[in-house]
Amino acid sequence: QVQLVESGGGAVQPGGSLGLSCAASGRTFSSGTMGWFRQAPGKVREFVAVFRWTGGGSHYADSVKGRFTISRDRAKNTVLLQMNSLKPEDTAVYYCAAIDSRLILNRVWDAENYPYWGQGTQVTVSS
Repeated sequence: QVQLVESGGGAVQPGGSLGLSCAASGRTFSSGTMGWFRQAPGKVREFVAVFRWTGGGSHYADSVKGRFTISRDRAKNTVLLQMNSLKPEDTAVYYCAAIDSRLILNRVWDAENYPYWGQGTQVTVSS
């Protein structure tokens, strides 16, 4: 019933840019939380960025602050992630995640709090 559809992954050289999109269907998240996680081979899943639709706003991992921007479109139930100044260490599978409710700030980093996930999209940054 609930589906998250991702697009925009690919390969880019260091310093380049990519834009990711996550569109939700089957459930409205306009009062909830949508965000992005990433996971590289052999590493734990890492919080990247999140947007809390009502009374929250955007929050970022320290590793991507100033380079990545998360934005939203309420009408389309969609969250975007614009990634600029990409580095090789950004290489990972990027996952979209969502929950119906507004998570408190201390809980947004924990992947276990998100019941809905996309399939993941590969981002590769190399020279």
